[in-house]
Amino acid sequence: MRNASNILRHELIGLKCRVVGAKNKGQVGIEGKIVDETMKTIMIDGRKVPKKCSVFRVKIGAKNVDIDGNYLVARPEDRIKKKIKKW
Repeated sequence: MRNASNILRHELIGLKCRVVGAKNKGQVGIEGKIVDETMKTIMIDGRKVPKKCSVFRVKIGAKNVDIDGNYLVARPEDRIKKKIKKW
């Protein structure tokens, strides 16, 4: 089950998401559902946002969780298998 402590080990596609921080300030505020994920980008309702140097706020149940995009930089299928020491 997805929760705040294990979100990095789960699929992100389908979650509601908002970009709350980014190197490119024009991308801050993009929100919608995550429709696709590649090694370096997340597509939110048709708009690509790089994972690196971005902060994403995803809604899991009633909670909002902020995720540093630097932890997400990897192919989704490899990220799910990766062990993360401290989150």
